[in-house]
Amino acid sequence: MEVRMITTGAMKKIFLAINCLILAIGNCGGPLVMRLYFIRGGKRIWFTSWLESGGFPIILIPLLAAYMRRRKAADDAQLFLMKPRLFFGSAAIGILTGLDDYLYAYGVAKIPISTCALIVATHLGFTATFAFLLVKQKFTAYSVNAVVLLTVGAVVLGLHSSGDRPEGENKKEYFLGFFMTMSAAALYGFILPLVELMYLKAKQALNYTLVLEVQLVMCFFATAFCTVGMVIDNDLQAIPREAKEYQLGETKYYVVIICSAILWQCFFLGVVGVIFYSSSLLSGIVITVLLPLTQLLAVVFYHEKFQPEKGVSLFLAVWGFISYFFGEFKTSIKNNDMTRPAETEMIVESHQSGAAAP
Repeated sequence: MEVRMITTGAMKKIFLAINCLILAIGNCGGPLVMRLYFIRGGKRIWFTSWLESGGFPIILIPLLAAYMRRRKAADDAQLFLMKPRLFFGSAAIGILTGLDDYLYAYGVAKIPISTCALIVATHLGFTATFAFLLVKQKFTAYSVNAVVLLTVGAVVLGLHSSGDRPEGENKKEYFLGFFMTMSAAALYGFILPLVELMYLKAKQALNYTLVLEVQLVMCFFATAFCTVGMVIDNDLQAIPREAKEYQLGETKYYVVIICSAILWQCFFLGVVGVIFYSSSLLSGIVITVLLPLTQLLAVVFYHEKFQPEKGVSLFLAVWGFISYFFGEFKTSIKNNDMTRPAETEMIVESHQSGAAAP
């Protein structure tokens, strides 16, 4: 039994690491490709928000594989494991996600990516607050230290962000983009703990297949929400014309939007996976710690300047990340030390009972 418990714990950490990697790919690649769309001539905000969740059909591939595996074990296997309670919860969160997608896309379209990333990083404070209120998240000195360091790192990035309004854009559009991005950060800080709360209130056994179904439903309703916006804004008619006028060419236009959809799907899949295997707080921390990496990638691909404050932010982010996981490591050791005496006592009692038996 002890070997099985260790194996299960090790597998959980492996799956958590895999989901962190998937989240990192989506979190860094998604904003960069979205920004590429805008700086090379793209202008459809509802369309870009649609792309953030529109890649959800990809999830049908692993879900189909899981269903075929269940069919081999039992002929009456259900096509979907999700019960109505979890379905409606996922649908509601999906609609909120669609709104958040639009708010974020509007911000990326109107303000520089460095400023946008700075504002989005504030979602960690919102995540920590809502995690405490909704799921009674327990904080340690290490997790609080991580939140403080990552938040300070985000603030450092904004020390020299004044006067970064794009050329030709008026103050009204700039500040509206600023407000929209801040709203997106606050809303997503609410969504992350809400997903964790939904897991806790699901009233059914959770596994990773079910997590994929949750992601499918959330993205479907987020995409439906953005589709309504696209129809109202006449994006469907404008996309072919925009593709022909795109600075990189029509073919690369479609490559950009396809890559955007795939990368954002990695982001959402990584988020729900990290929450499932750990917590919404860790999900928020991973997103925030990747902020300086996004800045580095912007320097490489878009030739943005790497000011000293970005180096300081990177240092603080790494420090905060290490602080969080060091705290988790110490907590894990403490929990193991507390359970070992109880297990030893049970083994001793078992041997005594066996010795007394005739």
